[in-house]
Amino acid sequence: MIYEVAIVGLGAVGAATAYQLARRGVRVAGFDRFDPPHGFGSSHGDTRITRLAIGEGDHLSPIAKRSHELWRKIESQTGASLLMQCGGLIISSDATAAETHVQGFFRNTVRAAEMFGIAHEVLRAEEIRARFPQLTVRDSERGYFESEAGFVRPEACVGAQLELARRGGADLRMNEQVLGYATSPGGVEITTVSGKYRADRLILSAGAWLPQLTGAEVAKVFKVYRQVMLWFDVSGAYESFTPERFPVFIWEPQNTAHGIYGFPAIDGPGGGIKVASESFAATTTPSRVDRSVSPNEVSYVFESLVAPHLHGVGSRCVRSATCLYTVTPDFGFVIDTHPESDRVIIASPCSGHGFKHSAAIGEALADLATGQTPRFDLSPFRLARFG
Repeated sequence: MIYEVAIVGLGAVGAATAYQLARRGVRVAGFDRFDPPHGFGSSHGDTRITRLAIGEGDHLSPIAKRSHELWRKIESQTGASLLMQCGGLIISSDATAAETHVQGFFRNTVRAAEMFGIAHEVLRAEEIRARFPQLTVRDSERGYFESEAGFVRPEACVGAQLELARRGGADLRMNEQVLGYATSPGGVEITTVSGKYRADRLILSAGAWLPQLTGAEVAKVFKVYRQVMLWFDVSGAYESFTPERFPVFIWEPQNTAHGIYGFPAIDGPGGGIKVASESFAATTTPSRVDRSVSPNEVSYVFESLVAPHLHGVGSRCVRSATCLYTVTPDFGFVIDTHPESDRVIIASPCSGHGFKHSAAIGEALADLATGQTPRFDLSPFRLARFG
């Protein structure tokens, strides 16, 4: 069989694209070296923040909004619980030493909310304390609260879309590593550990493995970083950290260059709450990354970031995990045809803030691969911006 579209990598974006293509009756094949959802890439860790006003760029807000619509549609089709809108709080100040991906993240977020009519409140420090006494904010800090923000469940999202893709007839080949591909005027030949396949078009959505597939000229755009996720014990009242009383949050503190983000407690009194930071100090690769988490890493996050900012969270780490960020120089996405062949589409909606957009980006990629016009302007994601 010659497939109309082949997809390499079935994580957040690959699963969404496979589902969108299959529901249209497109002959689609998907390949993954593991059996997603899995814990080796970027689409795991129980929760991912979702927000509609996007501080990384105004052009992203319509994509996030469309993804919310699609999560609800997928929930109705599968019965899965994917999106929890518990509210989201961003805390910053004029004296912040931290930066969330881009300069002016807080200001940009407020502007995007105003531009797209997204319900929000800008809170003074005393208002944050009154509403969320679990948080220790300084008098000079302020907050942006968005009621429609919250979190999605990445493993459940990937699994649900793969299930729907299979229902639609997609040929999903798990545990089958792609070794390479070759393009010709007539299509693309994909070579895997198990054989060769042909497709009219190929979508590369392999996350941290993407640089191994694009060729050196494109690969230099991406850097891969190891990130640590930690779950700390709730030492105070568990109920005060449940989604009914505690939001997702992103915090740009004044006393450290490292930001902090976190989630409500969703796994019972013994499950802790997930709190993490981001690190861009040393690059890695999927094959050589250290997937263990050291006691020093745990103690640093607690002492420097958790203890000064949250009441009722203990120092005992009940769980830890690592994930991989695939990052571009401007923390933006790459969605574009390969410079050497328009039959190959590179899909890297990445840089640590991509999952919230993945459902709608899968829809847009399905449009691109089948010659339709996506509902969103994808020009901000072109490779050419890097020169």
